Amino acid sequence: MPSPLDKIRHCDIFIAGGGLGACAAALRAAQWGHSVTLVEPCDWIGGQVSSQGVSALDEHRWIEEFGATANYYRFRQAIRRHYQLQSPEGFSDPSFNPGQCWVSRLSFEPAVAQKILEEMLQPFVLSGQVQIFRAHTFPDALVRDGHIESLTIAPRQGPGRICQARCYIDASELGDLLPLVGAPYRAGAEARGETGEPHAPEQAHPDWIQSFTFPFIVAFRPGENHTIAKPADYEKNRREQPYTLNAGKGAQGEAVIYKMFGKTAQTPGGFWEYRRLIAAQQFAPQTHPHDLSMINWHSNDYRGASLIDVTPAQRERAVAAAKALSLGFLYWLQTEAPRDDGGRGYPELQLRPDLMGSADGLSQHPYIRESRRIRALETLREQDIMAAAQSGARARLYPNSVAIGHYWLDIHKSRHETEDLFAETRPFQVPLGALIPQRPDNLIAGAKNIGTTRLSNGACRLHPIEWAIGEAAGALASFGIRQNLTPGQIHASLQATRSLQRELVQAGAPLFWFVDLPHTHPAFAAVQWLTVAGIIEPMQDHLLFEPDQPVGPECAAAWLQRARASGPVCENAVSTGRNRTRAEFAQRLFEQLRITITSTFEA
Repeated sequence: MPSPLDKIRHCDIFIAGGGLGACAAALRAAQWGHSVTLVEPCDWIGGQVSSQGVSALDEHRWIEEFGATANYYRFRQAIRRHYQLQSPEGFSDPSFNPGQCWVSRLSFEPAVAQKILEEMLQPFVLSGQVQIFRAHTFPDALVRDGHIESLTIAPRQGPGRICQARCYIDASELGDLLPLVGAPYRAGAEARGETGEPHAPEQAHPDWIQSFTFPFIVAFRPGENHTIAKPADYEKNRREQPYTLNAGKGAQGEAVIYKMFGKTAQTPGGFWEYRRLIAAQQFAPQTHPHDLSMINWHSNDYRGASLIDVTPAQRERAVAAAKALSLGFLYWLQTEAPRDDGGRGYPELQLRPDLMGSADGLSQHPYIRESRRIRALETLREQDIMAAAQSGARARLYPNSVAIGHYWLDIHKSRHETEDLFAETRPFQVPLGALIPQRPDNLIAGAKNIGTTRLSNGACRLHPIEWAIGEAAGALASFGIRQNLTPGQIHASLQATRSLQRELVQAGAPLFWFVDLPHTHPAFAAVQWLTVAGIIEPMQDHLLFEPDQPVGPECAAAWLQRARASGPVCENAVSTGRNRTRAEFAQRLFEQLRITITSTFEA
């Protein structure tokens, strides 16, 4: 008879969830030599890009050159190459976009993203360093004295097993590990008096949870009829949602109404091209004979109920209602949407369940915009990132930055609110303390569950930012294990924080906004680290570093003076900066301080 110990799995790092943040955390931790157990409730890993069906990346305008980690760029490039190999003209365009959609610079089929993520993790899976449990949950935990000792993981059917790790990362879609291990958290809207946020309500509303969505993919097949059966509650949803191509009001108060394929003066393109995944004209007919578009629109945002802190029966009802809402929108598009050529309905739209890996054609898991959020050592607020609250080109600066991001503050209303919120932000940083909960001491947040408010979360939940947060979480867990420090101890130590930041930038993770210094630049790590350390003082009115400009004697002297506070600098080795570019001088200065910081901390 097997011993109960045979069911115990030991690893360095346990990751709850298998979305983008989870995959990024697992990849970083494995690259740095740690064993990882990753537990994902769905059949696919990838979250937003795969099982949730949002496979048109929500990114920022600098993304092709700057603003994400080296691992995220590897992910993007692998997807792009997959399609370039299928297109006669693909390699002639280094920024090839398979769908030519106007909301994203890179769109794709969800299964392709899932395949790429599997391939990125495959070497570590084959070596046994990473073990992935798909279609598993984590129903129970053992916590003693503010420290997680083990978790139970279980398949949909059959017995579970115990997993013991040194560090635990919650990168689940709804922050499901937080209540299980007793981590204090928030949900819904904070009160303005608590956060000081201009757009926060006067009173806290834990039930104000952003809508969630079941996206779906359709092919356009002219001359054919693929109309589905009328879904449940169709008339009610058509009236109350409502189903429409009206996107609300523009800057001047005018109605913004999309055509299906045509462009109007108020719109950047047609509804079809908004999140088109495949533009068939770019491919051979035998490869992609028809356009494919992913439908994720306010008309299928489900606002009727939340999935946070509800009973299984309540969750089941909400999911069923959300699915009926999405299928109802498809039926409306097929039967009642105004046609560009007159008449009503596009029966040519064919639902593609095969592309979502589901029986009903909807995403395997709803697209989640809002999670439980840890009560963290530091909290990112609306005024820390909103453009209106900043005096310079960047958002509030954090010397302990472990990730960066940029997106609009994008809040999809709950059933209690009358309007969405969409506001401009400045390029921002994520502070180390936002990843660290008040307790347990060996837990790290690794996705949209970090220390944000409901409002600032609206800018932190997008693809490259979730990846950056997850990668920072994996790095923090790895660093803490190697140094025998808890996340809280690292946060409390300036030297430990600087050493962690050094490892991050050397791995290609940006911590500061310099859009003219990509992670492939020789001086990337030096400039990034020296800036977060306060040695390089950036210009406030733009996002440039200007690496090829002469450093100049005054600038060199200022950098040297600030560097001396971090450790001894051999000025002969660095020189006064004469005849050196800003990048060259930064590299030499960083090398001097890197030796000092590393030896001091490790001692």
